[in-house]
Amino acid sequence: MITSVHTLIYADDPDAARAFFRDVLGFTVVDDGGGWLIFKLPPAELGVHPTDTGGVPTGTAALSLMCDDIEKTVVELREKGATVSGEIHDRGYGLVTSITVPGGVTLELYEPRHATAFNLDG
Repeated sequence: MITSVHTLIYADDPDAARAFFRDVLGFTVVDDGGGWLIFKLPPAELGVHPTDTGGVPTGTAALSLMCDDIEKTVVELREKGATVSGEIHDRGYGLVTSITVPGGVTLELYEPRHATAFNLDG
């Protein structure tokens, strides 16, 4: 039986990216040795989108971070030194912006306006 999901992010500066997830986002971490940090993530969900609506090729995967109050979260992240790109936009499915992770990684940050699955039991 599937027990978890392991997500990978590839970064040009993995040490800086790891420090960002640990120090800025505050994710709990286990040190597997040799600099390999593995982070406990918040509850997750998975959406499967069609490729014919946005020009995104098949096989593409994206990691988005969700929050309850995007304006408050943006302020808190900026206070911790995070780079939040641009304004907050209403995309229909949620209020959206992006954050830059050191090492050349950009993640979507959004406050969902759709039904969510991450808190379902079972």
